[in-house]
Amino acid sequence: MAISRAQLAKELEPGLNALFGMEYDRYENEHAEIFDTESSDRAFEEEVMIVGFGNASTKDEGQGVQYDSASEGFTARYTHETIALAFSLTEEAVEDNLYDRLGARYTKALARSMAHTKQVKAANVLNNAFSASFTGGDGVSLISTAHPLANGGTIANRATTKADLNETSLENALINISTFVDDRNMILALRGTKLIVPPQLQFVADRLLDTPGRVGTADNDINAIKNMGLLPQGYAVNHFLVDTDAFFITTDCPDGFKHFERTPITTSMEGDFDTGNVRYKARERYSFGFSNPRCVFGSQGA
Repeated sequence: MAISRAQLAKELEPGLNALFGMEYDRYENEHAEIFDTESSDRAFEEEVMIVGFGNASTKDEGQGVQYDSASEGFTARYTHETIALAFSLTEEAVEDNLYDRLGARYTKALARSMAHTKQVKAANVLNNAFSASFTGGDGVSLISTAHPLANGGTIANRATTKADLNETSLENALINISTFVDDRNMILALRGTKLIVPPQLQFVADRLLDTPGRVGTADNDINAIKNMGLLPQGYAVNHFLVDTDAFFITTDCPDGFKHFERTPITTSMEGDFDTGNVRYKARERYSFGFSNPRCVFGSQGA
């Protein structure tokens, strides 16, 4: 009895799905070093920033307590994208029993494309961090010297003078992070948590963070960053960063980098009546972005 295209697809699909899953999982989720992952059940997600209270006032004896008003700040929006790709095996390939060999190769290539695309999408949040064409909820780029505060004024999450990654620029960045203020100009006392670098800076990052003494000196000075336990999560290399001398420091600010997963990756297979081809598809929906720009300090390099 001849096997139908639908039956053939049904027979092939479990094996191809297994190959796809193994190949997809081979690729490291480098975005997990930067983004917190949350699930979503809507077409987009919005996060409204809250402008908190100012400093508490002194209450004189017998007098009433003073009241303050909190308000809403800007809104960060995450619009999910549908990412999908497919391939087909021709009817002739099926007839010539090539579907097993070709299907395995194509399935692995498809998994590699889907995994690579996800990392590119994630890294683009940092690749576009200095561009005025890619703004956050507060209306300016992720890395800027002029993030507006609700009650007037601005804060900067980059240095006013461009600098390459070295001991001085890293220390200055950590100092700047520790002086970040909220919308009511209250010091948040944030800390840097992790250094994110492209492959070209991984050796510089390793020397700066993991050597016991100061880098490039003959003195017996200690490595203050290492000795003080700053950047407790060390450094991470992101192979999808395009600027070879840019670096970023993530902070412990809540509601920072977020990855929303709307639909986990799924695969499906079916036969086509008109062409006789067997088609295999992969699809997922997600978004990458940021809410509070205080989650990062960045430099484009000198």
